[in-house]
Amino acid sequence: MEPRTPEDLIVGVYRETIDPLYAYVARHCGGDRALAEDVTQEAWLRAVREWRRHGPPERPLAWLTTVAHNLLVSYYRRRPMMPFDPQSGSEPAAPDNHPASTESADIRAAVGRALNRMPPDQARLIEAFHFDDRGTAHIAEGTGLSERAVEGRLRRARQRLRRELESIFGRRGVL
Repeated sequence: MEPRTPEDLIVGVYRETIDPLYAYVARHCGGDRALAEDVTQEAWLRAVREWRRHGPPERPLAWLTTVAHNLLVSYYRRRPMMPFDPQSGSEPAAPDNHPASTESADIRAAVGRALNRMPPDQARLIEAFHFDDRGTAHIAEGTGLSERAVEGRLRRARQRLRRELESIFGRRGVL
């Protein structure tokens, strides 16, 4: 068997991580598929540049999601804050023109923006538990924390998410 080249390693990592990376980015883009594709592509361009020089890291998906997270944070920081108004029709309606579809897109966008404004460790904890459907025991195992510590951190992360969403929605009793 021939030794694997650095390019072979990178291609292998790409095949293993492209779907979970895109899923992570898409959750934070509020339905903006073009943004999700751009961020995923940029994260991979940076990975290829870095990994050709130094080789892939021990946890490539963690490296990629950190880069993608930072790209999204930069994108949302550059973007002017717009007041949230689900009645504005700012998001295009789904093909069936169902009003709930527009509201869902607005809520997804607000949650993505709120997560990007949170400390990365708290945002990743919310994502792992609520979006990736990982239990506290599974998260504890992956982080080296006790399950009790994960529960406490998750509670604080939810409180922070609530504050971030209230700053986006205002205190209108939406939450």
